[in-house]
Amino acid sequence: MPTEPDTSEEKKHLLAGTVMSGADIVVQVLADENVDTIFGYSGGAILPTYDAVFRFNDRHRLPDGRSPMSLIVPANEQGAGFMAAGYARASGEVGVVMVTSGPGATNTVTPVRDCMADSVPIVVICGQVPTKAIGTDAFQEAPVSAIMGAVAKHVFLVTDPNRLEATMRSAFEIARTGRPGPVVIDVPKDIQNWEGEFTGAGSLPLNGYRARLQSVLDNRLNDDACERLYKMLSESERPLIYAGGGVINGNATKPMRRFADAYGIPVATTLMALGASDTKHPLSLHMLGMHGTAFANYAVEDCDFLITIGARFDDRVAGDPVNFAPNAKNIAHFDVDVSEIGKVKNVDWHHIGVLSRDLEDLLNFGKRIDFKKDFSTWHAEIGELKSKHRMNYDRDSDLIQPYAVIEEINRITRGEAIISTGVGQHQMWAAQYFDFREPRLWLTSGSMGTMGFGLPAAIGAQFAHRDRLVIDIDGDGSMRMNIGELETATTYGLPVKVVVFNNFGDGMVRQWQKLFYQGRMSGSDKSLHSKDFVKTAEADGFKFARRLDKKEDLQSVVDEFVNFSGPAFLEVIIDPDAGVYPMVGPGLSYSKMITGDYIVGRDNPDDEAPGPSQMF
Repeated sequence: MPTEPDTSEEKKHLLAGTVMSGADIVVQVLADENVDTIFGYSGGAILPTYDAVFRFNDRHRLPDGRSPMSLIVPANEQGAGFMAAGYARASGEVGVVMVTSGPGATNTVTPVRDCMADSVPIVVICGQVPTKAIGTDAFQEAPVSAIMGAVAKHVFLVTDPNRLEATMRSAFEIARTGRPGPVVIDVPKDIQNWEGEFTGAGSLPLNGYRARLQSVLDNRLNDDACERLYKMLSESERPLIYAGGGVINGNATKPMRRFADAYGIPVATTLMALGASDTKHPLSLHMLGMHGTAFANYAVEDCDFLITIGARFDDRVAGDPVNFAPNAKNIAHFDVDVSEIGKVKNVDWHHIGVLSRDLEDLLNFGKRIDFKKDFSTWHAEIGELKSKHRMNYDRDSDLIQPYAVIEEINRITRGEAIISTGVGQHQMWAAQYFDFREPRLWLTSGSMGTMGFGLPAAIGAQFAHRDRLVIDIDGDGSMRMNIGELETATTYGLPVKVVVFNNFGDGMVRQWQKLFYQGRMSGSDKSLHSKDFVKTAEADGFKFARRLDKKEDLQSVVDEFVNFSGPAFLEVIIDPDAGVYPMVGPGLSYSKMITGDYIVGRDNPDDEAPGPSQMF
């Protein structure tokens, strides 16, 4: 989000005027940005900066002997990128990645795109071949600017050493301001070895970027706009807040909750906004969308005024935009990014600004005019929806149901643990059945849907919050993607808890293949069934590594697993036919929602199941 400019007189940096190498300048700017953890893998083109980190830590060692800037080495660079993303998502601070040139840089492409898609701030520092060698197909050279330019918020190639310091500071500014995102800095080896004066201040001009940010900052919510929104609220009988990830990214959770509580407005969140509303609150509808709760989706169907905050009407929420919130007489939209207004769904009222400030201003206006409206009838309807269409599954099955495992973990953690996931069925089960009392407790790859995200993201979150319980809920397919990071967890003594739901295949794909392809498991069975996950975890140093395959052991094993004092690994052999419901097929409205055998749905004679061409 935009920040108010610092009008105080800037103090001169203690090291201003000191001659440093480019590598030392990079590290000093990281220190000035309060970076305490770097995730990365070394290599020839980044060695000068890695050495600078070592020397910085040696000079500034903390009283307890710890390094002030921990350098965390994962199994590969993709893991480093997702660790930085987990750190950023859990802390709200900028995550930092440092990798070498060529394959080191290209291995971070997926995490960079993942962060761009979910608006996560990270800075990736890539080593590059010497300036004169760029374009010669030198050893471990890759066109980072060309590759990353398509997937990052911004990319810098530093060719003038005198601009290195300003570039570093500007990268952090761009990553964290406005709509957050990943910034990549490509630093040739000769620039790292160059020596020059450290100024201790300054950044790149970025005039256009800062002007756009300032226009958002200056765009205060005026009384006329507030009056129009409250008029729509006064005419409403069934208002609903649709909250997106922007609420969390914009640190607007508290003002949004205050606004919702002041007038008794129910809240449904997207996958990326879980925790923006306390899921245990009576008016929380948990998650809406393709695999959202049935009661949340029905509430969207029923509402007559939709207040959209930091959300973008994406295809997993508004698959059929025309028929999304079909009974809403008015739709309002708060956002920080003007490009989202009207991109998918036309709205009747919108405001581009700083979400936290705008919601406070809106609430203060309501207090000034003493706005009151009784929504008790709507509250009763919400209560009935939550009761009648509650989440449910086959509780009498002899097989272990994944939902039951999550419910048991949730009973112990009470919605206060940090939950990370891979991508697939387990991701949706975790989203549906866990409670989230606060923001930044839910870490998942939303827009990109990147398998292999869960374990490294959990590791990054554990570095951000060393005293919190961090649990990775994963699947056998996603776990294989970055299984090497199990060793990272034990190497650094992290008490991360890892659950692998094993249904011996790609469950989400197989669910569709069973429904619409007559059970032809093309590419989703893979015959990769010989992996002994427990032995793998043991080999990587997990002292607690268990397999849960008997339903009667569920409660005792889960309790022991969660309460184990160090890193713990639990493989759960689940019902291979366990599905993800509710399910709204791509391109379909919520009226076509499939609720499965155990969740009560609304009778609709026009129900139309999605066809095979609508799989994803």
